[in-house]
Amino acid sequence: MTGCRDDDLRYMQMAARLALRGHGGAQPNPLVGCVVTSSHNEVVGWGYHRRCGGPHAEIQALQRAGRRAAKATVYLTLEPCNHTGRTGPCSEALIEAGVRRVVFARADPSADAAGGADRLRNAGIETQLLTNCPAAIAVSDPFVHRIKTGLPWVVAKWAQTIDGWIATRTGNSRWISNDRSRRMVHRERGRVDAIMTGIGTVLADDPLLTARNVRKRRVALRVVVNPSLAVPLDARIVTSLDQAPTIMICDESVLGSQSDKPAQLRERGIELLGVSAAGGSLDLTEALRNLSQRYNVSTVLVEAGAGLLGDLFRRRLVNEAWVFVAPTLWGDEQASPCVRGMTVRDVTDGLHLELHDARVRSGDVVLRYGVPSGGG
Repeated sequence: MTGCRDDDLRYMQMAARLALRGHGGAQPNPLVGCVVTSSHNEVVGWGYHRRCGGPHAEIQALQRAGRRAAKATVYLTLEPCNHTGRTGPCSEALIEAGVRRVVFARADPSADAAGGADRLRNAGIETQLLTNCPAAIAVSDPFVHRIKTGLPWVVAKWAQTIDGWIATRTGNSRWISNDRSRRMVHRERGRVDAIMTGIGTVLADDPLLTARNVRKRRVALRVVVNPSLAVPLDARIVTSLDQAPTIMICDESVLGSQSDKPAQLRERGIELLGVSAAGGSLDLTEALRNLSQRYNVSTVLVEAGAGLLGDLFRRRLVNEAWVFVAPTLWGDEQASPCVRGMTVRDVTDGLHLELHDARVRSGDVVLRYGVPSGGG
């Protein structure tokens, strides 16, 4: 960060809040927010990327600003794009609008779209990378992660008691969190590209994994990690394909076996994705990469039991965790923990998360963590 001005951080934080409005509409494109301020330090335009294929944040903001964009300062959460895709290059639109200065929080890592800042500088426009606004940087984390790793952004979600249990010794987990917390989860289901669970959760809870009683911005692909295709044919996730498409991720050897199950599931409209396996465990990195490359999945919400959650954490494939802590104690050592399968011999050996947000929702405490090592 160089030459930071007094109001730069304030307007960049405003742009970050705007960017978040595009969650569920803009993906797989990045979330981007834009604020245009006049020479008198007045907001004259604003915008955010609402949907993939639609106008970018800069275009919306410049349209709102109109002639007032001339000599203005523009705040962007991501470097303006420099290529023609579904829309034209935003760098060119900024030049044509006659803006004086462009401040952005993060360089675009995409080889196709990068170079916007250089183009602006060559046109005589002052550009500045502002590095002291974590919120503006974080909104594009999923996009940058996918560009750099080829993997989707994985959010692990679970509800637990104060002492860390997610299901009773009999497997009962309905409902640990309250109505307000569950509504928050359903809203997120209506914004992500895929919802993933394991066969254990399907057998125990028979979930639908759909967004209900909320406004949906997209219909998520349902993904079941199901190594041997043990799912019952009458499970709701099989019989409700009219509500959402479904993929079963299995051991690739099962697809070449003599079992009738693959054909039975395909007849019902289930798509099967075979991946390699070792020691009875599927290669989840391969599975996630396939979801990204073949199905254009950029965000995955994982709602699963301790086994799949533990496997994802152990492989460092989780990027973010949402933990709903209910004001309840069980004290039952035979209940199910939130994660299993990891070996910790010392208190410093565990996986250390970064607390990004904590709030209370009608008695539940909702914790949102970042996982610094996420990304496989």
